Amino acid sequence: MSRLLSPLCRPLGQLRAGSAGVRRGLRTSQTRAEERKLNQPLIATKMPRPGGISSFMRLPVQSGTQGLDACFVGVPMDTGTSNRSGARYGPRQMRAESPMRPFNQGTGANPFQYLNVADIGDVWLNLYNLPEACNNIRDQYKEIIKNGCVPLTMGGDHTISYPILQAISDKYGPVGLIHIDAHPDLQEEVLGSRIAHGTPFRRAHEEDLLDCSRVIQIGLRGTALTEDDCNIGRNMGFRVVGAEECWHKSLTPLMKEVREQMGDGPVYISFDIDAIDPGFCPGTGTPEMGGLTPIQALEIVRGCRGLNIVGCDLVEVSPPYDFEGTTALQGAHLLFEMLCVLPGVKYSR
Repeated sequence: MSRLLSPLCRPLGQLRAGSAGVRRGLRTSQTRAEERKLNQPLIATKMPRPGGISSFMRLPVQSGTQGLDACFVGVPMDTGTSNRSGARYGPRQMRAESPMRPFNQGTGANPFQYLNVADIGDVWLNLYNLPEACNNIRDQYKEIIKNGCVPLTMGGDHTISYPILQAISDKYGPVGLIHIDAHPDLQEEVLGSRIAHGTPFRRAHEEDLLDCSRVIQIGLRGTALTEDDCNIGRNMGFRVVGAEECWHKSLTPLMKEVREQMGDGPVYISFDIDAIDPGFCPGTGTPEMGGLTPIQALEIVRGCRGLNIVGCDLVEVSPPYDFEGTTALQGAHLLFEMLCVLPGVKYSR
C-alpha cells in the first residue's frame, strides 16, 4: 500500500514484566494467541501506559494489511467540516488515549485471542482538495480490505465515510448501515459543494452503496434547516430513531430489533462522537445538547455482536475543543468495543 504513511516502528524496549501472579493470570488468555502468532498490544505490566510508541493500544505497526483480520487506520482530514475544525488531529489523539487493557470485562471478550490486529498508520490524502482526498481514501481502502481485513477507522470528519463506503460496497455490494449521530448527514449540498461532512450518506444512497432496508440512524436531534430534516432518511427507507426516543431508557431492546433488521448481510458501523451529549464529549465540531450517554453508546456497540460487520468508523473527535481529553478517550474506548464485536471474537457474557 504505497500511499500509506510509514510505520511508526515498534517500542525499542520494555520494562520488566509485572509480578509472577499477573503473568500467570495472563498466560491462559494468551495461549491461543501465541499458538496462532497473533499480535498483542503492549500492556502496562511490560511498559507503563505513558511509555511506548503511540500506536492504537500500542499494537505493532505495519504498512499494509497482510496477515491481518482487522486493523486500526487513521484518516486525518477535516476539510469537509462546516463549523468547528480540528478533527484532522482525531486519529493522533485517540491513539494517545488508547493504552488500555486487552480484556473487556463487560462482555468477557479478549479480541486479541482470536484476531490478528495491527495499526497500519494513516492514509495519505490531499488536504487542499476535498474531492481528490475522497478519491485518495477510496483507492487506499480498496487495498486495505481486498484480503478481507476489517478496518476500524479513526476520523477525521464524517465526509470520510463516503469514500470508505465506496470501497466497501465495491467488495461486498450494498451494505447495511448502523449510523449513530446527532445529524442525518443527508443534505443535497453544503454551500454548493456536494461533498462535505453533511452529505456522505446522501451520496452513498445515490450510488446504491447502501441496502436501504437495512439502514438505521440513531440519536438524531438538535436544530435543523427545515422541519423535515430528520424525515429525509425515512423517505429513503431508513429507520430513524431520534434522541428523544432514547432518553431515560436502556437501548438494549432497540439493538435486538436492529440485529433482526440487519440479518446476515454485511454491515458497516459509523459512529459520530457528537451522538453523545457534549456534557460527556465536548471535543467535537457540531455539538448538540440532549444526546446519548456513554452507557447508551456502549449498549449500541455491544448490541452489534453477531452481525456480519465489514467496517467501522469513529469520527468527528476534535482535540482542540477536547480540553480534558475525555472525547478522544471515549472515542478510543468505543473503537476497542467495536473490535470486540467483530466476527470471530468470542465472549463469555
